[in-house]
Amino acid sequence: MRARSQDLTSDAIRISRILGILGIIYVHAWTGRTWVELNALAGTPQIAFRWVLIDLFGRSAVPLLSVISGWLVAASVQRRSYGGFVRDKAATLLAPMLAWNLIAMTLVCGAAQIGWLHAPKVVSISWFLNEMFCLSGPNDVNVQISFLRDLFVIMLAAPLLVRLPSWALGLLGAAAAVWCVGGWSLLVLLRPQILLFFILGVLVSRHDWEDAVGRWRWVAAAAPFCVIGPGSVALSIWGKVWSDAHPAMTAALDLTLRLSAAILFWRIATAFAPRQAGRALSALSPLAFLMFCAHMIMIWFGGEWLLGRLTGPLGAPAYPAVLLIQPVLVLAATALLREGLMALSPQLTAFLSGGQARVASNRRRAHGSLPYPFAQKMDR
Repeated sequence: MRARSQDLTSDAIRISRILGILGIIYVHAWTGRTWVELNALAGTPQIAFRWVLIDLFGRSAVPLLSVISGWLVAASVQRRSYGGFVRDKAATLLAPMLAWNLIAMTLVCGAAQIGWLHAPKVVSISWFLNEMFCLSGPNDVNVQISFLRDLFVIMLAAPLLVRLPSWALGLLGAAAAVWCVGGWSLLVLLRPQILLFFILGVLVSRHDWEDAVGRWRWVAAAAPFCVIGPGSVALSIWGKVWSDAHPAMTAALDLTLRLSAAILFWRIATAFAPRQAGRALSALSPLAFLMFCAHMIMIWFGGEWLLGRLTGPLGAPAYPAVLLIQPVLVLAATALLREGLMALSPQLTAFLSGGQARVASNRRRAHGSLPYPFAQKMDR
C-alpha cells in the first residue's frame, strides 16, 4: 500500500511539472506587440483574456516547481556528500542553464542582428554577461532560465536547510515572505519566492503534507484560488495605477495567489494520477525540462515566423485561438526536438534535459517503475 501511495505521488509530481511548465508558456506566449503597444491595448477583451490565462494558469508554475524541488531534495540530500551533491546540481542545473542561454543568444540575437527577427541584440559586455549568468536580473531572451540560477543558489544551501528544525525553517520561510512583499533587490536571489516555496517543499516532505493535501475536499482546495484569482485578474487588467501605488499589498496578493494556485494544481495532479489521462500526462515527463529551457526560443521564432503570418498579433480576430493553444504547439515542437536530439546524440539530449534521460534510465534499472528520489523517501 505504501509503495502504491509513493508511486501515485511520483506520478502526481510528473503531472505537476508538465502542467506548471505549460502554464509558464501562457506567461511568455507570443503577442507580436511591444510593451508600449500592450499598455495601449490595456482593458481590451484580448488583453483581459491573456491575463486570465496568465493569472489562473501561469502563476502556479514557479511555486509548484519550487515546492517539488524542495520535496525531492529533502528526500535525498542527507544520503550524499556535500561535494557530490553540488557537483550533481552544477551538472543538472547550472551547466544546462549556461548552455541554453548561449544557444538562445546565438540563435535569437544572431537572427535579430541580421534582420531576420525582431528581438534583442547584443549591446554590451555587461548585457551579454547578464544574459549568460543572470547576475543582476532575469535575462531578456531566455527569460525563464533565471529560475535555474536561483534554484542552483538555493541548492548550495540545501544540505543545511534540510537539517534545520521545522521551527527554524518556518522562520526562514517567513523572512523570505517578508523579502517578497518588501520587494528588496538583494541579487543573491532574483525571485525570493523560489526560496519560500522551496522551504515549503522541504516541510511538506518532512511532514508528509503532500498526501494530506491530495486528499482535501475539492471545495477546500479550490476555494482560496477561486476567491483570490478573479481579484488578481482584475488588478492585472485595470489596476496598474493602484498596484504602482501599493507595491507591498500587490506583492502579498500575488504571493497568496501563487500559494493557492500551487495547492489547487497539486490537488488536480493527485486526482489525475491514477487515471488514464494522468498516466498520459505523466508519460510526457521526459519533455518537461527540455520544454522549460527551449520554449522561449521556439516562441521567438515560431511567433514571428509562423503565428504572426497565420493570424497576426494580439488584437487580430484569430489571435485568441492561437494564444489558447500555444502550450500545445510548444509541447509538440518539444517532442520533435527531443526526437531529433536523440537521433543526433543521446548524451547531448541528456545534458540539455538536465540529466533527465540518463537519470530516468538509471531509475528504471535500480528501482523498476518507482523513480529514484521517491524510493529514497520510502527508505528514509
